[in-house]
Amino acid sequence: MFSWEGVNEFVAVAEAESFTAAANRLGISIAQVSRQISALETRLTVKLFYRTTRKVTITETGQIYYNHCRQVLDGLAEAERAITDLHQTPKGRLNLTAPVTYGENRIAPLINDFVARYPDLEVNLTLTNQMLDLVAESFDLAIRLGQLEDSTMIAKRLASRTHHVCAAPCYLAAHGIPHTLSELDQHNCLQGTLDFWRFQERGKPRHIRVSGSIRCNSGWSLVDAALKGIGIIQLPDYYVQDRLEVAELVPVLDRYRAPDDGIWAIYPHNRHLSPKVRLLLDHLNTGLSSSVSTASAPKRA
Repeated sequence: MFSWEGVNEFVAVAEAESFTAAANRLGISIAQVSRQISALETRLTVKLFYRTTRKVTITETGQIYYNHCRQVLDGLAEAERAITDLHQTPKGRLNLTAPVTYGENRIAPLINDFVARYPDLEVNLTLTNQMLDLVAESFDLAIRLGQLEDSTMIAKRLASRTHHVCAAPCYLAAHGIPHTLSELDQHNCLQGTLDFWRFQERGKPRHIRVSGSIRCNSGWSLVDAALKGIGIIQLPDYYVQDRLEVAELVPVLDRYRAPDDGIWAIYPHNRHLSPKVRLLLDHLNTGLSSSVSTASAPKRA
């Protein structure tokens, strides 16, 4: 059966590299620290430290034991904070990051509602399309779109997004409506950051290389170009749904539409989710899942 005796003393010595400093940190005598370490080594039947009159050095076995003990102590500290937070109104800082456009249109308004409900919170929302290091930069969670890369992060699916291929009625009247994927090379396909579009044909994914007169990393600019009859676009629903609903844009190639992909919240697997983060996840999940309308694109002059 596991015994906790000696673990605090062992961790203190390992981190301080000194019996004296460890004793001062724990507020006990050096002799007591030494007795606890000796008893721990006897119980484990291993040597945890090399001791000289000048220096204390952890052994290879001791380092392995320390890594596990540190995780246990961190977990206990997180557990105590979680219990304490259960009886408190959410407060303090929350750090999160999201992609720029989706963050502006979907995440930021929900965050604003959340802060209005819990005014003691301070939220730092970083909008960027770069994949930031959540651990190194101390983010509580990140919003990710599409297919996730393999990682050590935990992912929670919040919602989904649909990619639409569409064009203005005036473009289709002038150039015809494509009915098969092979017909796309006869059309002006306005590109974003990728030179291919995603489809599904006979149950299998297909990437079709496209080309056109405009390439731009702004979805709103591509929507504007499509509305002016310049070409066909493929963009997620939050760019085009409102235009489709009023027939300013018309969907094409719907039978080849790729399956919806995910909107995810990710966070480090070894980071305890505090109640305020759990509340935020629930809030985002409810808000994104129940959202029917999308934010409009910037008004054209």
